[in-house]
Parts: sequence; structure tokens; C-alpha cells
Amino acid sequence: MKAAAALLALALAGCSGSGSGNGAAGGDNAGDELVITGGGDAQGVDTVSTGPDNAVVEAAATPMRERVAVLGVLNKRNGVEREITLKPGQAARIDGQVTVRLRACERTAPWEQDRLTGAFVQMDVRREDQRWHRVFSGWLYKEQPALNVVQNPIYDVWPKSCAMTFRESGADTVPASSPGASSAKRSPEAEGGNDTAPVESPSAAPSNAT
Repeated sequence: MKAAAALLALALAGCSGSGSGNGAAGGDNAGDELVITGGGDAQGVDTVSTGPDNAVVEAAATPMRERVAVLGVLNKRNGVEREITLKPGQAARIDGQVTVRLRACERTAPWEQDRLTGAFVQMDVRREDQRWHRVFSGWLYKEQPALNVVQNPIYDVWPKSCAMTFRESGADTVPASSPGASSAKRSPEAEGGNDTAPVESPSAAPSNAT
């Protein structure tokens, strides 16, 4: 439950930080910082690198930089849905009009009761003034999309998966005892056995003849 609670807390923080922004904090011209690393694929998607996000703390699982998230992007005007695969610190520019950045992705451990798959996403859209405007920044969740939504009339984005693994053991891991095993210390006789032959009790004295 602790991991699920942490994801919910991040969702609330993402809700407070989502929406349109102004100035540098809002990323009005955030597209200027992008460096194109590919020529685009058949769907018009360019994968770009935005550098590592040092503000993200790595959990005791797959390091954040090695995780892989799959995001869905929908153009509401033409109904075209695309699927993009990103690592934290990468972004995808679609049709030259929208940029989707992945800052982090997370999912609850298999032993948690509440299963959540989340991604911290930033979306920048090029408007008629040809400037990039930040329209969303926050956590999105696959299982509970209502926790945070992208309020944009043209584009929508949501997480589909986050590929990561969890450590099964660590320095503080204590192995569980085998079923039925007793924690009481066994006596030396029980551990090593008793090789001494049993002493026969003396037989009763014969009774006097009558």
C-alpha cells in the first residue's frame, strides 16, 4: 500500500502543476530546448532527447533512466491514435505540432494491493503564433485516468505501460523459516544423536523356592 499511496500523492501534486503555464516555468517556448535525434518515422514521430531529470529520485527497483514507457497519443480532430515508446528524459514530436516528454514512469510492486501504472508527462503544443506552449505537466495513470486529465481540445495522452522490475531481496532481507521449523535450540543429544548403548536394568532377584 505504501507504493500506491506514494503514486496517489504524486497524482495530487501533478494535478496542482498541470495546465497552461506562463513564462519559463510554463514552458511557453519549451520547443527551443529540444535536440532532434531522428528523422521521424512513418507516422511522423521524431524522438528527441531532453536530458536526464535529476529531480527524480530512483526507487529500489529498475533505475529510472532504464525504464521504458509506452504512451498513447490521440489527435481528436482526425481521430488518429499513435503509440510512442520513450525512456525518461526522452520526448516525441508528432507532426511538428505537439511534443510529448516523459520525465518518469512508475508502477506499484506486484505484492501491493492497489495496482497503478503512472507516467509523469509534459505536453507542449505549437500554436498559431508558432510558439510552443506548455498545456500539461503532471502524472497520468492507466488504471485511474480520472486522477488527472489532459485538458486540451486537440490532443490527449495517456500511459499504457511502464517496463520495470523490482528487487526481490536486499541487504536487510531476512529469509523466512521453513514451515514447521522450530526456533528453539536443539539439545546436543538431539543434534548429534546418542551413541551410548542403553543400560539394561538389573533383573529382579529370583524368589526363594518353597
